[in-house]
Amino acid sequence: MLEKINTTCNFIRQHISRIPETGIILGTGLGELVNEIHVETILKYSEIPNFPVSTVEGHSGQLVFGTLSGKPVVAMQGRFHYYEGYSMQQITFPVRVMKMLGIRLLIASNATGGVNPSFHIGDIMLITDHINLMGDNPLMGINIPELGTRFPDMSETYDLQLVEKAEKIARKHNLPIQKGVLAAVSGPCFETPAEYRYLRTIGADAVGMSVIPEAIAAKHMNLRFFALSVISDLGVEGKITEVSHQEVQEAAAKVEPALTFLIKKLLEVVV
Repeated sequence: MLEKINTTCNFIRQHISRIPETGIILGTGLGELVNEIHVETILKYSEIPNFPVSTVEGHSGQLVFGTLSGKPVVAMQGRFHYYEGYSMQQITFPVRVMKMLGIRLLIASNATGGVNPSFHIGDIMLITDHINLMGDNPLMGINIPELGTRFPDMSETYDLQLVEKAEKIARKHNLPIQKGVLAAVSGPCFETPAEYRYLRTIGADAVGMSVIPEAIAAKHMNLRFFALSVISDLGVEGKITEVSHQEVQEAAAKVEPALTFLIKKLLEVVV
């Protein structure tokens, strides 16, 4: 894997003019943040050696390099999912590449189903912790010391200082903000009512099909990690309705301006 990472990084370095400080992973319905980036270089996943290609509707599949809030960034417009058939190592490969390119902070977003009864569709949840129910882990197999320790500590996977700063920004600007625990499952089917009840019982506030593999890889490599979820549907008794991927995209798109604003403001205060 290390050889593949180095090959990919060498290719990318030949096409960019500056080293990004922050990596941003944009999830379902949230890819339009790229419109706020002063774009310098765009590389399609299909052009990058060793990169998987996203197959999910709504995921553009390209790396965007430029500046956001005056900070050099690289944005993943389209991520990879376990349910697409990729291994955990493939899913987290871009995280490792971005770290080796030089990023110090990774920001991720996704669309999720809310299982906390106090949540509403359109809320933004700042992730404070997670429960991995995907049945796999990107660190399985032989450890590569150049990437991180064999047994990484996960007591603070999500940067709580950044969570506090983001919460202050959201409250100041009256954004629909929540904080909570994300559970991730393999997908691609949405949850049954019994599964929603189970998730709430074990301490989850929202459930999705992404973010956690990237969070684990980031922590393994000592990257600061900040993530937020858009509550795009509800898995709360009495509020469960039939849901489609299109409806998830539409719900996430409505919150997109607020999410974009929050990320831009957060980058302004990140040291």
